[in-house]
This record gives sequence, structure tokens and C-alpha cells, in this order.
Amino acid sequence: MRLLIQRVRRASVGIDGREHSRIGRGLLALVGIEEADGQEDIDWLAGKLLRLRVFDDERGVMNLDVGQIGGEVMIVSQFTLFASTRKGNRPSYIRSAPEAVSRPLYERFVAAVESASGRAVATGVFGADMKIELVNDGPVTIWIDSKNRE
Repeated sequence: MRLLIQRVRRASVGIDGREHSRIGRGLLALVGIEEADGQEDIDWLAGKLLRLRVFDDERGVMNLDVGQIGGEVMIVSQFTLFASTRKGNRPSYIRSAPEAVSRPLYERFVAAVESASGRAVATGVFGADMKIELVNDGPVTIWIDSKNRE
């Protein structure tokens, strides 16, 4: 399971010309799921996401997590995070889990983040053609892979 996390001033998801969800200051997490992912990946990444200290404290040092600043979280599924460009220029998505596997894992990830944070999480719509708008704050963008725990 992979997360591409962006610290944002605001973010929104639009579907069919209508706003589906919106957050203010917080974290936008794009989530990619592969077939080998399971509950251990969900639990580890949910904790990492919520404990990631990427917000400035009173001294201007990135020392606070999203909960400490009262920030919001948005989670959007994105199968292209497992794209491979090894052969040619057309990405292959063979490593991305099929919907029958990835949709329930995505939903469990959202539920795990909500449970751990005690707050509702904004989301996209799984499999929809979404338009994501965001103002990246910093910019701060971080890549985390549950199979490569650095």
C-alpha cells in the first residue's frame, strides 16, 4: 500500500462538475493498493499518516501532526501509484489490485484513519473520474510505502 501525502491549505474533490468533498488545512493522502496488501498495511499507514509531524510549531519547526493543529484529512484512491514505466512509455498498472480487492481495503483504510483520529475523513469516490484541487502548503509532499518501511 502506498500513500502520497500532501500538506495542504485546502483541497477538494469534484465529480461530474459538482463538489463532492472539501477540507481546509490538513493532509491530502492519495492511496494506491496492491493485491498483497492487508490489515497490517492499513494499520501501519493509518498510524503513520496521523502521526506524521509536518506542521510547524511556534518556532517554525515541523514538529506537529495533523491532530495537534486541528487539521483535516482527505483520502482519495489512486491506482496509478503502482504504475510501472519499466517497459516503454505507456505505464503498466498490473501491480495495482483489482477493484474487488482494492475497494474493501480502501474503505477499511478510511475507517481506520477515522477511528484512530476520532474525526470524519473526507474522501473521493472509488473508481470515479475525479478532479482534485489543492493548495499544497510548503510544498510538503511525502511518499510512504508499507512494504518499504524506512
